Amino acid sequence: MPAGSFANAVVVLYAISALLGAIVYLDFRVDIRPALERDNHWQLLGFFDLKEHFIAIGLALLPAYWVCWRRQSDEEPIGTRNALTSILAFTVWWGFLTGHVANNIMGFGS
Repeated sequence: MPAGSFANAVVVLYAISALLGAIVYLDFRVDIRPALERDNHWQLLGFFDLKEHFIAIGLALLPAYWVCWRRQSDEEPIGTRNALTSILAFTVWWGFLTGHVANNIMGFGS
């Protein structure tokens, strides 16, 4: 199966994850962030702000990612596809790790 056939799945799953994250973020912003501010967890809040920006950049890159992977040819350099894939992978891992650390600081169910 060609690698480009996974481009649709990557785009759809990234967009769904970002949408679900935005829904959960509302609860974080109202209930959890004030407690983190009160407890002076400024570095974590900074990482979380970076997470928001990285996820937005990833959403903006999805059309370019889709085009590069769906319309690949032998003449095109592979560097663009590698760079876009690496950026999206970084944003996903950054979002996962930042959310995991925030959850650990506040404790499960806080």
